[in-house]
Formats: sequence, structure tokens, C-alpha cells
Amino acid sequence: MNEAPPVRNLQLVKQTEMKTLKSLSISILFLIVFSASAQNMQVGFTYLETGKYAQAESFFSTILKDYPDNKTARLCYGRAIGLNGKAQDANDLFTDLLKDYPNDFEVKLNYGESLLWNNNFAAAKTYYKELVTEDSKNFAALLGFANTLSNLKEYEDAIIYVDKALEVLSGNPNAMTSKKYIYLGYAYQNQQAQNYDKAEMLLTKNLELFGDDKDTLLNLANLYLIWNKLESAEAMYKRLAEQPEHKIVALNGLALVAHLNSKEKEALNISTQAYESLSDNTDKTITQQTTERYAQALIWNKKYKAATDLIQSLVESYPNKNWVLALRATLNIYKSNFKKSLADYNRILANDSTSFDGNLGKANVLKALGRFDEAYTSAENTLTFYNNQKDALNFINKMNISFSPMLESKASHTFDNGDNKAFAFNTNVVYPLSTKLSLLGNYNYRTTNNTVTDNSANSNNLSLGLSYQLIPSVIFKGTAGMTSAKAETTDYTQLLTDISFNIKSFKLQTLDIGYKRQVESFNADLLDRELVQNNYYANYNLGTNFNLGWYTQLMHTAQNDGNSRNLLFTSLYYNLLPKPNLKVGVNYQYITFKEQVPTIYFSPEKFNNYEVFVNLIKDEATAKPKEWFYNLTGAFGYQFIEDDPKQTAYRLQGAFGYKFSERSLLNVYGTHSNIASATAAGFTFTEIGLRFKWVFLNKAYFRK
Repeated sequence: MNEAPPVRNLQLVKQTEMKTLKSLSISILFLIVFSASAQNMQVGFTYLETGKYAQAESFFSTILKDYPDNKTARLCYGRAIGLNGKAQDANDLFTDLLKDYPNDFEVKLNYGESLLWNNNFAAAKTYYKELVTEDSKNFAALLGFANTLSNLKEYEDAIIYVDKALEVLSGNPNAMTSKKYIYLGYAYQNQQAQNYDKAEMLLTKNLELFGDDKDTLLNLANLYLIWNKLESAEAMYKRLAEQPEHKIVALNGLALVAHLNSKEKEALNISTQAYESLSDNTDKTITQQTTERYAQALIWNKKYKAATDLIQSLVESYPNKNWVLALRATLNIYKSNFKKSLADYNRILANDSTSFDGNLGKANVLKALGRFDEAYTSAENTLTFYNNQKDALNFINKMNISFSPMLESKASHTFDNGDNKAFAFNTNVVYPLSTKLSLLGNYNYRTTNNTVTDNSANSNNLSLGLSYQLIPSVIFKGTAGMTSAKAETTDYTQLLTDISFNIKSFKLQTLDIGYKRQVESFNADLLDRELVQNNYYANYNLGTNFNLGWYTQLMHTAQNDGNSRNLLFTSLYYNLLPKPNLKVGVNYQYITFKEQVPTIYFSPEKFNNYEVFVNLIKDEATAKPKEWFYNLTGAFGYQFIEDDPKQTAYRLQGAFGYKFSERSLLNVYGTHSNIASATAAGFTFTEIGLRFKWVFLNKAYFRK
């Protein structure tokens, strides 16, 4: 797994609600202060104006002991307790005031606001509608109605009423604050619905109204990240960076953009600059966000020792804090310590079952561990808390594609300097019945001829089978079928079998062991000989966290002509670049036959091949829809046949394709080589072909 942290803005709606409610509170307090005649209450008014609600509560409680029926003191006391977290008590107080002053509009306004404090937005909507009908020019009523509609996410109507409030008091800062956050909420709603053009228009309008407002710039940058408009996101962060007080926040965003552009060193440089700018006076939230980004940048650059030291120090300073546990889980994902990562995500969810990082992070780890049903459950659980969240939806969609029925077809033409030519068509079908069980099908047609001897032959292979995940780390595949061949001197049918186990029991290691029965069909002469091969093989692949890899294949082949072959192939390689992947390495191949029958087929007592290679890949799996992908390999070395002098050996391979969508792609491919094979020596071989891959159902069959 090598995934960027999800791009999201899950706190915007709550932030919008708090800001709009605060603006309404200030507006109503303004009316109370200027309607009050008791000047000795000025100290209490100041407490309310400056947000010292506990002091205001104590102050007006004292006033009410001497003047229990004073309306202004009752109003202000109700506001103090309501804004100090006693929302229901405030609502009860204003309900009593309404009984005493049923026609007092000021009391009605405070009662309406108490409904908002209690999150009783549906009742507030009905109540404020009555208030604006009673007085269509009352500023506080119009603004309260706008804020109520905003909390109900009825943003179009909220904009109408906040504009009406501004018609009454043009430029009022509280109404302008509400308008700003209504636009932010409306943009976020459209972003969640993937109406990106509308969201962009709303945020751009906010910039026109409020200049380079920090919140708007951040939300617009976030939108561009989700929209994959990375240049536009970078431009927003650079605009924000021009404001010195917000430069660290902007640098954190620029580091993420660099990472998404696969510029990991640049991401680390930017993040280091932000991290080193922190001081004791920096806001705690910004300090946390910057530390997170710096740790992530270390991980992206595979500086695991530095990342481990930093995260360990954070664990000691902030034990069991979710943001620290999430960093450690991410580090372990990159290091393929998936079980340790899962343990941290479970701890995060124990602390907060609604955690986005916990739920979707756990889904990713479960997928990596082969626990696919649980991964689905965890991703769907994310959506129960964060409706329509794009990262969770994308995760489920990719899972669905991986478990949807798939067809892959190839058509190829091969020729060599031995005057052999062949045309072949091959198609594979995989039809998953569950996350564990899939049906497999294969059909192969090959026709070959020699233009000198005029020998020709063709074969039809058909096989069926299944793939079954025995346990998360072991997958069994088994197919069986028949081949039907027509050659110059004989027609025959033979049994085909391919049985294998894919084992991932150890970190960064895979082992395939299997048995494959096949008929040699390289050319017409070999098809005519009905040469059946029983192959017993083992493939081992070892990865590391420091870019080095090793692949080895061992194969023993027993043939029905009494001969046998042993083959060893091993490759040691190093990854120089991640995107596109640039790999260099050395390969070694050794082949030996029990008996030498050179007049029939290439069967040396010993064959050695050494080569160095370069491999450049833009992987089709990571390519986005409507993007090109490629795979280019060049190799050069020497081959030694028996005790003959060494011969130069070369190999050129390439594939170039286009990904039409997540479900279909097409590519051309080719190979040209002079390396001896198990069927010929001293030859050059060329193959060109066309490949088509199609996921032909919209979702997994078993997830109806």
C-alpha cells in the first residue's frame, strides 16, 4: 500500500453552524443592550459581549435576587446560561418569559435562538417563519431565520434571508459572517455531491465578497485537491502563504500538493520549513497539523528511522491520542507491518467509533491483509458517519472492480529466424462468486507453420477451474481442461492442468508453488511430436523497505519422451524511482536437460545466461482513466551454451496502452530477443500483440 492521506473537510459544517449562531447571538444582544434602561447592568452586558458567560450568569443571577421580575435581567440571564452550555434551562426560562410577555418581540427572538442552542432546527424554522411574517424588516428575525435554514442545510433559502437581513442593515458584520459561512456550507454540500463546478462558483463568489479570506482559500484548495486540479490547489495555497499569519497552514497544503504530484523531496523540504517555523506561540491546532504533515513527509520519503523517532516522541507526549496513533498506523502501512497498523486503528476506534481515519484506515489495512469482507464492512461504516465521502466511495468502488467479472484477451503474431511463424488468440475470464471464490475460464487458439518445411499445426485449449482463498494469506488456484491439436502426421487430445498455491505468510514475501501440465506448442514440429510437459515449480519474491527486491523461480519439468529439464531463474533489482517506476537489476538463468537431443529441440546439458536490465513502468493499475501507461525493458548480457564461447544476448520488451476507464484498457506489446530458450538456440525471436482487458459488470455479482 502506498496511498496519499485522504483529502477531506469534515469539520466545515459544524464550524459553519457555530459561526452563524455566534453572529446571531451578538445581533440579539445588541438589541437587548440598546433597549435596556437599567444602566447598572452594563457590567453584565460587557460580560456577554466578550463571551464571559459564566461571569455573566453569576452577575445576572445576583441582579435577579433583588429584581426577580426585571425582564432585561431575565433575558440576559437566559442568554448567559444558554451560551454557557445550559441550553434546555435557557429554553425553559424563555418559555416562561413568553407566558409573561406573549407579544414582546424581543422575548420571541430570544426564545427562537434558544431553539437553535438546543439544535431543535425544525421547530426553529417554523418559529422564525412566523417571526419574519410578523415583522419582515426585523434584522434579528431575518438573520435568525437564515441561520436556521443554514443549519438545516437549506442553503439557497438561507442566502435569500441573509440578503434580506443585509437590506435592513447593510454591511452588518454579523450578517456578513453568516453569509460567508452559508456560502462555505453550500459549497461543501455541492462538493460532497461532486457538483464541483457549482462548489467552485460559490467559493469564488466568497472570495469576491471577502477578499483572500483564509477559510475560503482553504476550502477552495481542498476542493481542487479532491477535483485533482493540483495546479489550482497550489495557486490557492500560495495566495494564502502571502498572509504571514497563515503561512504555516499554507506550507502544509503545498507539501501535500507536492506529494500528490509525486515530488516527495519537495514535499519534505516544504514541510521541514513549516515544522521549523513552529514556536511556543503557535496555535496548538496548527502545531499538531504541521507535525502530522512533517511526519507524513518523512514517511513518503522512506525516512523511516526519522519518522519512527518523531512518532515515538509524540506517543510519549500524547499517549493514546488518535492523531498520533494514525501516524504510527500510516508508518506501519508503508513498512508493510499491517497487523501492527490494524492494532492502532482498532485503538483509534475504541477512542472514537466515528473516527474517519480509524474506519477508512482500518478498511485499507484489512484489504492489504486479504480480509476483504471485513474491509467492505469498515469502508461502509465510514459512510454511515460521513455520507458520500469521496475517499470511502472510491475505496468501495475499487474493491467492487477487483471483484467484478473480468475478461482479458490477447491476439499475437510471433516469428523467428528459424522460419517459424505463429498466430495466437488467448482469452481469460474470471467470475468472482464471493470475495473468496472465483470461477476461472481460459480458451487459447494457436496456429503455427514453418515456411521452409511447409509444416503446419494448430491447437485449441479449453480449461475451467476456480480460485479459492483458503485463509487470508493462502490462495488456491486450480484449472483443468483439454487441448486438441492437429499436426502434419497426427491429431490428438491431451489433458491440461494447472494447480498452484499463492502464499503470503511473511512480511514482504510471496511464494507460489504449483504443478502445470501442458503440451509444447512453440512450433509446428514440436506440436507434431505431442510433447507433454509436467512442470513442478516454485516462485519466490522478496521485497524490502529500502528499494531492493529479489525474485527466484525453480522449475523441474518431466516430459513424456523420457527427458527432463531443470531451470533456475533469479533476479536482483533496485527501484531507483517510484513514479514512474524505474528499476535496474541483474538476471541469471540456468537450464540443464537430462538428455541432449539437439536435432529435435534445444536441450543442452548446461546453459547459463547473465544479463543486466533496465525497466521503466507506468503501471496500468495506478494509471487513472483516460491516461496512457507503458512498460519498457531493455536487457543486455552473455549466454553460454555447453562449453561453447560466450554469445552476446539481448532482450527488448515494451507495452504501450490507454486506460479508457477504471473498467477497460487496451495496449499493444512486443518482444524481441536472441536469448536461447528451452526450444531453440542461436535464434532471434519476435512477438507483437494486442491486449484488451474489460471488467464487464458494473459491480461485483455477489454484492447485489
